[in-house]
Amino acid sequence: MKSIKLKELRKQAGLTLDELAERVGTSKQTIHRYENGVITNVPPEKVESLAVALGTTPSELMGWDEEPAVGYKNVMPVAVKQLPVLGDIACGMPIYAEERHESFVAVADGLDADFCLKAHGDSMIGARIHDGDVVFIRSQSAVENGEIAAVILGDEATLKRVYYYPNEGKLVLSPENPRYAPLVFVGRELDGVKIIGKAVAFQSTII
Repeated sequence: MKSIKLKELRKQAGLTLDELAERVGTSKQTIHRYENGVITNVPPEKVESLAVALGTTPSELMGWDEEPAVGYKNVMPVAVKQLPVLGDIACGMPIYAEERHESFVAVADGLDADFCLKAHGDSMIGARIHDGDVVFIRSQSAVENGEIAAVILGDEATLKRVYYYPNEGKLVLSPENPRYAPLVFVGRELDGVKIIGKAVAFQSTII
């Protein structure tokens, strides 16, 4: 990354180090290291996030040729957008749902999602969703049986497969780990359950 270019673009956008760090989902110190050239091997997802936050393209930010894929018809540029991270969601026992914008995640513009949540716990490992993964959610109040949804239980949130049986007045929230029992709600217990969206994708961090 051209550190001088990054600093110029940040100032042109009228952003402080703190503001840019919040938009990208990293720390002020990391942005400072990018700008000073201390960190030169910037992860691709951070390059995309920085470009979106600064209103530019990864190519301009990194000093790449704007048409690096000439001659390769199957290689196409990817448009990106930013989704807010709205707190945490449990993959295990439900945890308190905090609807605050902790950070933003850059994703492909074609992903049909409205926000994302950071997963905690191991109850959904059968669906390949692990502790620390970012789960992308499309806002909707109902899902088809067997689909994975973000569900509010009172003041708590959890991520489970949903099975609804209207004739029995029963809702089952099923984990993807045999160590955990399904959560079953019947009758008036359903009043405390609210589906806030369908899980459409997830992003894992490889260390």
